[in-house]
Amino acid sequence: MKVCVFGAGNMGARIAEVFLTNGHEVTMIDIKQEFVDRGVKTITNDLSFLVKKEKMTEERKNELLAGLKTSVERSAAADADFVMEVILERMDLKKELLKELDEICPAHTIFATNTSALSPTELAASVKRSDKVIGCHFFNPAQIMKLVEVTRAIQTSDETFKTAFDLMTSLGKTPVSVQEGPGFVVNRILIPMMNEAMGIVADGIASPADVDIAMQLGAGMKSGPLHTADLVGHDVNLAIMETLYRETGDPKYRPHPLMRKMVRAGWLGQKTGKGFFTYDGPFGKEIPGGDLTVR
Repeated sequence: MKVCVFGAGNMGARIAEVFLTNGHEVTMIDIKQEFVDRGVKTITNDLSFLVKKEKMTEERKNELLAGLKTSVERSAAADADFVMEVILERMDLKKELLKELDEICPAHTIFATNTSALSPTELAASVKRSDKVIGCHFFNPAQIMKLVEVTRAIQTSDETFKTAFDLMTSLGKTPVSVQEGPGFVVNRILIPMMNEAMGIVADGIASPADVDIAMQLGAGMKSGPLHTADLVGHDVNLAIMETLYRETGDPKYRPHPLMRKMVRAGWLGQKTGKGFFTYDGPFGKEIPGGDLTVR
């Protein structure tokens, strides 16, 4: 299958990697060559790690990288069978992209969005082939995490849903069927939990480390809510929380002021090297004892 991934950031590159390592023809597109190059570097590093762990040969790594196509032109998707949209979490940008692709892609092309909270139904309404639009929400890091939320827009046809669901299964993922609703399944539960954890820190009840330890040992979480929030990125967390609040009007989804404060400070988590915990550079490893005191 010819797959085109729009967005070469951390998620986009990893999703492209998943398709690439499962035998698909992949083209990764972004708006600037430097973004594309960064995405290729992410994939290269991941594959090199597999070689180091003897889970892939050097020859296979080179073969995969040689087969990966990249572009900064949307026209490169003109022959795609499956488009995976992984651009910024902004409805206007996603609509504009899909409208253009609707004009240049073949009639059979399916448009999948990786949105974590925005409405696939609203996205579908922006194109002629609304029955071909579906949500395929991967989780970070996409090359490792098994879950994909396959989310129907109200317009999504049964054929499109089955194709997308079966495709996710063929990638070694575990898809779950989701009817559209604010935050879908995981984020509707997870993001408010992160928000509450931030409130506990802001109220001085416990440190970020102690909050996470409590939830790991007391609630069986593999990673605590604040480490997870750092991994996702607080800008993303805020965008999802605002969507939940706007869509439902329920005050339980109101973003905590501390979340907004950290985003304003640029303390977005692992992607910037600083969040509730400190890291040895963007996307680096946590520095032990590096808790931040946020006031």
